[in-house]
Amino acid sequence: MANWLTRIFRPSTARAAEGEYRPGPYALSDGWLSSTAGRYWNWWQMGYSLNPYGESGAMVEACVSAYSQTAAMCPGDHWRRLANGGRERVSGSALSRIMKKPNDYQSISDLMLNLTRRLYEKGEAFGVGIRNNRGEFGEVHLMRDGRPIIAEDGSIFYALSGNEVAERRFDFSAPIPARDVLHVRLHTPRHPLKGESPIVATVLERAMAGAALNQQVAFYINQARPSFMLETDQQLTKEQTDQLRQRWNEQTQGENAGGTPILAWGLKAKAVTMSANDGQLAEMLKIADQNIALAYRIPLQILGIGGTPFASTEALMSSWKASGLGFCLNHIEEAFGLLFGLKGFPDEYLELDTNALMRSAFKDRIEGLARGVISGIYSPDEARSAEDLPQVIGGHGAMPRVQQQVVPLSYGTAMQPPAATPAPATEEPREEDVEDDDPSRAFDDFSRQIDDLTERHAKSVH
Repeated sequence: MANWLTRIFRPSTARAAEGEYRPGPYALSDGWLSSTAGRYWNWWQMGYSLNPYGESGAMVEACVSAYSQTAAMCPGDHWRRLANGGRERVSGSALSRIMKKPNDYQSISDLMLNLTRRLYEKGEAFGVGIRNNRGEFGEVHLMRDGRPIIAEDGSIFYALSGNEVAERRFDFSAPIPARDVLHVRLHTPRHPLKGESPIVATVLERAMAGAALNQQVAFYINQARPSFMLETDQQLTKEQTDQLRQRWNEQTQGENAGGTPILAWGLKAKAVTMSANDGQLAEMLKIADQNIALAYRIPLQILGIGGTPFASTEALMSSWKASGLGFCLNHIEEAFGLLFGLKGFPDEYLELDTNALMRSAFKDRIEGLARGVISGIYSPDEARSAEDLPQVIGGHGAMPRVQQQVVPLSYGTAMQPPAATPAPATEEPREEDVEDDDPSRAFDDFSRQIDDLTERHAKSVH
């Protein structure tokens, strides 16, 4: 019996001698079994239960909620790359329809919220795709529980359960092929198809925090209010000590809580106050919370705690997107791409748009769009479209624009002085327009001009 129990409760990596007791906690398939419960082979009959991987206090809840709620805020679009290097949004595909309405009882926000939450609580999340008459996925249903099944030839199937609506509509009694299953999983240290949550890495911190908090709770509600220590210089027997303790508890516990006990035998009541060691408890709990946030790769500022805040909301979100959030969104995108048979980035892919996270940062958003228009990256119409504004009337905002002095670098090295402007071409004079070069004719013309001037002068005098 001892050997059989040891093989059950001992992880595969343990090297304890056969039959030797190894203190817990013990990692089981559905959670952790405490060392106290592990001492008993019928621990479930004695009131003990497994602690799920994701169940552990406010900090874990804050981290899991941060990922799940943020992923639910990001709308998803099906994109395809164009030959000119750009991309286009695919609006008529099965994936685009699923990202708007996955089924008739859930919104895409509801599905992404619960899928991401399940992913970080349990280390994996499951969904099943239901095909329509055209062989395309018309519905996707989230399942709480799943188990991979590997056939003799290596084919992968799944046994899914945990959706009361889908189980009434469809038959899940037979294993489902992997091509119809959405399986998002994190790190797989024990099995390539079995993910584990990052909270597993913080089991010691959570155990320490739980033990410390339980001790403090027991101290403050130990049914002996107020908490005092009784001192005396006299030598008391065990019977006298038990009698005094009983009399004290009768006046301070239950319905008599707050009563006034009467002391004898020179007893003195000394109030128990917080010591320096108790002051260190808060620091220990703070360290445990920081380690949990570190395991989830979340900046403390995202959770509303931490040190110096970032310079802007954009910088804070960028820091998170560069670490934990970016991986989370990309991991979910790739899982959907595998289910729908997409070619992958950059040819064809699903993208969860993180620009939605900047909705509250109006100033940062407008400044970024303005710089994009000035630099020629965006046209005015594209920047206006990002803010759900109509296009410029007359089509004047469709073309990107830059300032006149913005020129290619090659202009400075190949610059040449401007060529001289040629004189306008003139026509050859006609023969009738050519003046006669005879000197006598020129003299006669000059004489006539003198006579005209003299005659006009004489008329003006009279």
